[in-house]
Amino acid sequence: MPFTRLLRPRRRPTPSHGGLSRAVAASTLLVGVAMLAACTATPAPKGTPDDSTIALLLPDAKTARYETFDRPLFEERVGELGDYKVLYANADQDAAKQQQQAESALTAGAGVLVLDPVDANAAVSIVTSANSRGVPVISYDRLIAGGDLAYYVSFDNEKVGVLQAAAFVEGMRDSTDEAAEGSGILMVNGSPTDSNAALFKEGAHSIIDDSGLHVLAEYDTPGWNPEKAQEWVSGQIAQHRGQIAGVYAANDATAGGAVAALRVANVDPWPIVTGQDAELSAIQRLLTGDQYMTVYKAIKPQARLAAEVAVKLLHGETVTAPLQIQGTPSTLLDPVAVTVDNIMQTVVADGFWTVDDICTPAYADACAAAGIE
Repeated sequence: MPFTRLLRPRRRPTPSHGGLSRAVAASTLLVGVAMLAACTATPAPKGTPDDSTIALLLPDAKTARYETFDRPLFEERVGELGDYKVLYANADQDAAKQQQQAESALTAGAGVLVLDPVDANAAVSIVTSANSRGVPVISYDRLIAGGDLAYYVSFDNEKVGVLQAAAFVEGMRDSTDEAAEGSGILMVNGSPTDSNAALFKEGAHSIIDDSGLHVLAEYDTPGWNPEKAQEWVSGQIAQHRGQIAGVYAANDATAGGAVAALRVANVDPWPIVTGQDAELSAIQRLLTGDQYMTVYKAIKPQARLAAEVAVKLLHGETVTAPLQIQGTPSTLLDPVAVTVDNIMQTVVADGFWTVDDICTPAYADACAAAGIE
């Protein structure tokens, strides 16, 4: 019978104690190196920029324009341009809150920030954070004090102050009331953290300082807060009773606070009061004579332009502008002074407010007297 050879499996040699130790040591070393690399590597920022997402960050809700006009007009234009998502947040005049909102938007993948800063200086850190992720920032309405900005769109803000003060001085001169001896004006300026407020004040002083009007007192209103404006004006009325011939108020919210203080104190004769933003309540105060003027800023073209630039930046397109401000491509739109005499030719003609908006039953007689119907 044939012979069959039985093959045994070869046995692997058992490693010596020294070889095993070297293997374990090498393995431990590799694990340690991997852990060290993981600990020392710089973590990548959370959130990857998305070419379909834009963040719109606005500063407060006390100024009526932001919720009534800026936000809906911006979102409407973005929607017209394509299938894009708008992440919206309002900071309620809190710079720290706005910082958190910006970080949340970046983490959520915003590819562009459209930022109207609560505090122009504090917002620089938002720009730096966005730029580190390759996200461009549009400075909207208020110019951020530094950082690499992609675009700036606003109004000629020094001209706003000039328009306010020029109308104010004219109104003071046209007043038929006899000014009391030692009479003068109060200046209720805007927020000290708003870069635009400084320009409004500068423009206003360029007219008022050469007008011969005596400034009784001046106040920078924290956060544009109308309640704080009212409180300050109330204190000035107590101190200068019978001497207040006019109140320069930097916007309609602070004007509303000033008017409330004047009403409570039954001030007579009624002083000239300015404003800005053409808020509906301000237009109605023009009709009743409580406010002498406001400034209309065409927010629709501002919001639409910001939306168009944001979409271009999302796709890495080059944007151009008629101006360079601090090295940033910029567009400044023209403001317009509004009094009771040109309501129809300004805010109504532009579709900002309708006659029905303005001439509610409480203002029907005043509208008829002003020829608004």
